[in-house]
Amino acid sequence: TTTTLISIERTRTMNRVLPQLPRKFSRRFFPNHLSSLSLYYHNPNDSRFLSTSSTYDSTDSTDSTSYLHSHFNPTTEHAQLRTLLRSFTQSQIEPQAHYHNRNESFNRDLFTSLAELGITTLTVPMENNGSGMDATAAAIVHEEMSYSDPGFCLSYLAHSILFVNNLVVNGNDEQRKKWFVEKEAGTYIGGMGMSEPNAGTDVLGMSTKAVVSDDGRGFVLHGRKMWITNGTIDGETTGDVFLVYAKTGPNRKDISQFIVEKNREGFVLGQQIKDKLGMRSSTTAELVFDHVYLPKENLVGEVHHGALCMMRNLEIERVALAAMAIGIARRCIDEMVTYSQQRTAFGKEIHNFGQIQKAITESYAEYMAGKTYVYAIANGLDLTSSGNGLDADGVKLYAAKMAKDVADRAIQVMGGYGYVGEYNVERLWRDAKLLEIGGGTNESHHKNMMRDLVRMGDVLA
Repeated sequence: TTTTLISIERTRTMNRVLPQLPRKFSRRFFPNHLSSLSLYYHNPNDSRFLSTSSTYDSTDSTDSTSYLHSHFNPTTEHAQLRTLLRSFTQSQIEPQAHYHNRNESFNRDLFTSLAELGITTLTVPMENNGSGMDATAAAIVHEEMSYSDPGFCLSYLAHSILFVNNLVVNGNDEQRKKWFVEKEAGTYIGGMGMSEPNAGTDVLGMSTKAVVSDDGRGFVLHGRKMWITNGTIDGETTGDVFLVYAKTGPNRKDISQFIVEKNREGFVLGQQIKDKLGMRSSTTAELVFDHVYLPKENLVGEVHHGALCMMRNLEIERVALAAMAIGIARRCIDEMVTYSQQRTAFGKEIHNFGQIQKAITESYAEYMAGKTYVYAIANGLDLTSSGNGLDADGVKLYAAKMAKDVADRAIQVMGGYGYVGEYNVERLWRDAKLLEIGGGTNESHHKNMMRDLVRMGDVLA
């Protein structure tokens, strides 16, 4: 018997959500034996959510297609998860994407629905009331949601990876109990504070400090954090809770990590960052810490050891961001293929012309190369380890540029239609650009990878 993503206790929640999903999907999600299931269900109303009908079977790897399916979905649980997310994305995420992008607003109700499915605590162990899944599962979720709304997915990433997974791996039993057992998923939205107005790539050059309080029972946090996803939800107050990095000693690496909750005295919203190029359905803010008192139990890990927490979590963050790029690219390719069959020029459907063929087929090849790289790294990534930086950097470096290039080609293929919001690809092009900046700039990946390659010597030979 396989372990399902959704525990028995969540059955009632699933019964509320699944009736909104395609009937064919809801009938097959919880069969008694899951040796195979359709990965790409057929919905005649929206071809963009379709691939050719194929069946995933973990025992069948006799051809390259089956091999790739098992590479992207290594277990039945991963295949179930992908089916769930693809259906949820079509029925719940897709219809609201354009509105929230246009209005620069975050859909909290949608986030709550995602929490009810167990997705917001995806990598939390089952004993801590989570779904107990792995890096591959995280990649699947980020890929599928980014097919429709990368901005919403970015807010999900800030919560599920930057806060939740970080606290799972680096926190203690009491902290995990408080945030994942005692607090109900979906009732709060988390984030992480690392970047500052004058410290981005040079993160160890941060100026935010935490000093031991006069009574010796805690710390006093003072400084600012910038570009914080989920920094505000309502545009007037701070977000709910954050993991914040701060200097705690004189040395460059003397950094510690703290839990900072909303409504602590001195913790205020500096400003909401408006008029962003992309990811507009994700809120971004500056956070201000004016001598904020934090009890010792808010320290995550050991004093001065926050850099290790940071490095561990950066690896899965970069894999998740790369998976977002895969979702963006897949949607753009689907849009190009559909448009090329509908639009005629000089008496032919435009997919008959070499220029269009070049744009679409090169996009597909690059997408498949990126997707294979993403899942190769995700499938082997231990969320509790560090030292996987070379390929965590590498996969994001490749996938981010690939997604932007594919989106650019999609605009070109669709001409004037691609340039307007109704046809989606201009939004995806704007969203894709953030992936070359957030979670590490391309230039930081170059620096990190070159350092690691020099250290490796002839290992690659």
